[in-house]
Amino acid sequence: MQRLSGLDASFLYLETRSQLMHVIGIIEIDPATVPGGYTFEKMRDELERRLSAMPTFRRKLANSVLNIDHPVWIEDTDFDIQRHVHRVAVPSPGSEREVADFCAHLAGQTLDRGKPLWELWIMEGLAGGKAAAMLRMHHAGVDGVTSADLLAQLCTLTPDPPELDEDKVKESAGGTSRATMAAGGAVNYFVQRPIAMAKLLPATLRVPVGWFKRARSSDAMPAPFQAPRTPFNAPITPHRVVAMSQVPMSDVKKIKNHFGVKINDVVLALVAGALRDYLIRLDALPAQPLVAMVPVSVHGADEADLVTEGTNKVSGMFTELATDVEDPAQRIEASARAAQISKAHHADIDANILRAWAQFAPGTTMAAMMKIYGDRQLSNLHPTVFNVLVSNVPGPDFPLYFLGARVEGVYPLGPIFHGGGLNITVFSADGHLNFGLLGCKELVPDEWSIVESFKAEVKVLADLAG
Repeated sequence: MQRLSGLDASFLYLETRSQLMHVIGIIEIDPATVPGGYTFEKMRDELERRLSAMPTFRRKLANSVLNIDHPVWIEDTDFDIQRHVHRVAVPSPGSEREVADFCAHLAGQTLDRGKPLWELWIMEGLAGGKAAAMLRMHHAGVDGVTSADLLAQLCTLTPDPPELDEDKVKESAGGTSRATMAAGGAVNYFVQRPIAMAKLLPATLRVPVGWFKRARSSDAMPAPFQAPRTPFNAPITPHRVVAMSQVPMSDVKKIKNHFGVKINDVVLALVAGALRDYLIRLDALPAQPLVAMVPVSVHGADEADLVTEGTNKVSGMFTELATDVEDPAQRIEASARAAQISKAHHADIDANILRAWAQFAPGTTMAAMMKIYGDRQLSNLHPTVFNVLVSNVPGPDFPLYFLGARVEGVYPLGPIFHGGGLNITVFSADGHLNFGLLGCKELVPDEWSIVESFKAEVKVLADLAG
């Protein structure tokens, strides 16, 4: 068995019927490249073969009333690929919008916790003979980096099936007994937790002190609960909207080089411009800049002894979005300055503090509190924590083949939260910057206009750079 870390388990405790904690990847593919011709059965069989060397896809949750610690992963001895891989035809004309509408419907459904927490939908009938795949996985089992790694294992440099790693084929999450689970949980709870708390408190107390000192010299990132309220900062429902598109990576690099900034600065400026246009149309643009929560991977960071190994190795950084700046050129410069301040501030904070505190998450209590928080719409009663989640995930700059089918676009989508009903993720791959948006349907009623504004912003800045 493999016990979940506190941060991994927190995504289980945070989940309610409205606040769904899964991550999504929508993959546009050309099935014409599949060796021997495409059929759904052939693609499903090839996936089953590859999953024999991908243990993450074969593990499921286990828990017991006697277990006072976090749940564990065990091997699903009854694993059946047909319970996870499904086929559907997209309505005519089979454009990105029909794909997005279907994916939005699926994004509002919970995953069955009685089996491995993932599913794959193959969508046929797209315009031009194309197809799409939607991979949905629970955040308890993946973060941004690990989901990209898993996707990379399902993709190859050529259409031909790869050889499998025999060591991975032999790997297993194993099984467990209720007694073993309870005994290990009791040791963690009564012995390891008090020791970890004693080590964690001094490092944590340094965070607000350092934040206060930086704030006095105006080089601190925005603090939580200081973001202005917007129409998408309200309690969310289970209903979702999805929108996606792509722009040439050459334009993004041209902008980066012209203004002397980083790719991430360009992404933040593009998002700021798109949200500024969107809120102006709604007559709801705040005078002060919006605040973005930017997930930061801590894979490769030094592991503190108070952190339990887990799948999710992520922290978060707050940064201002220059939505208060009208000129696109000035907006990108303001975005770069704000990001530089936030990165420097975030670097001063121990990357493992969030993960360390998550170890103390009380499962039953936290789940009950989240249900009350959502049902009573309590996010309306306190200041906005942040306005929007913005992620920038780098991918390979060369062609890939998903189970033999040529990949033409990859659009990652992250979860949304009560009080933060909009998530924007960009993924660079094979000469394109792919833009994926997931929002609450009631809070983001015109999602495609944000995509169009994002593309228009790229054109304006690329023209300035050209």
